[in-house]
Amino acid sequence: MLYGIIAFVIVIAVCVLVHEFGHYITAKILGVQVHEFAFGMGPAILQHRSKNNMLWSWRLFPVGGFCRLAGMNEDEDDEEVIPGMGFNEQPAWKRFFILLNGSLFNLILAGVLMAMFLYGHGVLDMEHTRIGEIMPGFPSEAAGLKVGDEVLKVNDFSVTKWREMSEKIRVEAANNEDVTFEIKRGDEILTLSVKVPNNEEYGRPMLGISPSYTRYGLYQAFRSSAGYTYRMTALMLRGLVELITGQQEADVTGPVGIASMSGRAMRSGFWDFITFIAIIALNLGILNLFPIPALDGGRILFVLLEMILRRRLPEKVENWIHTAGFVVLISLMILVTCKDVYNLFITH
Repeated sequence: MLYGIIAFVIVIAVCVLVHEFGHYITAKILGVQVHEFAFGMGPAILQHRSKNNMLWSWRLFPVGGFCRLAGMNEDEDDEEVIPGMGFNEQPAWKRFFILLNGSLFNLILAGVLMAMFLYGHGVLDMEHTRIGEIMPGFPSEAAGLKVGDEVLKVNDFSVTKWREMSEKIRVEAANNEDVTFEIKRGDEILTLSVKVPNNEEYGRPMLGISPSYTRYGLYQAFRSSAGYTYRMTALMLRGLVELITGQQEADVTGPVGIASMSGRAMRSGFWDFITFIAIIALNLGILNLFPIPALDGGRILFVLLEMILRRRLPEKVENWIHTAGFVVLISLMILVTCKDVYNLFITH
């Protein structure tokens, strides 16, 4: 439980603060007044007012934070909005980028964390057939295969990629009593034969080998992280489409569930935790762009409609819509949290 709480605080703090910093830095660049940037939530325990009259605050509960812009109907009684610097006074394009860049910074965070993972840890090399692990008790051990061996042929069929080799092993093992492997070990070319029976646990023939890890150079890590981030985004969006269309069952989790998953990721090791933060950052960035009132995506939708129709919705009406959306979102979060608590304490 303690791991879960600590991990949850770290995950939310990193993801939310980066999101809010995206709003903050864009507002500053575009000349919009910022009343306050807060670390954490709840009552303030430490505050500092900068020379430009902006308040930096550290709050009691270290969960995320917020950026409070002038002119967004969140002004306190003793705060003055400098004429021309309020958010709602800005042209539509400025408001669009300020709202968009919170999510954009989440996507950048996910990309940076993935680059760190590729550089510091590496990923399984599926582009080659080099063996990275021999599983004890499996046919690979009996055959005399070793870590570092590169499989060149499976029963006279040339293979160059790991998935191609795995599929060929399954097919040949099902059709032949023995499977013959031509391997490269250093400068030697060796031929080994072994029977690969069906494994009851996995339900298919298992030789018992795993691919090696490949680590990227710093430049290549950042270059490749964009592709990994894009593929993760595509998977998330496809999952959401399947959820909406009823092709898969909803399995929504809230703060308690995320805390539990955060704790498991932290216990699994540093790199698993880094990957988990990247996934949460990506989720936060994407979901915030959904055109739902109270979310950035809902506000962006109104700005886009204003740019297209050349007419702005009355501020009171827009505020009412966002307030109603906020109430709905909080209600859903409470329901999901109750489900998470039930699953945590009742079903386990």
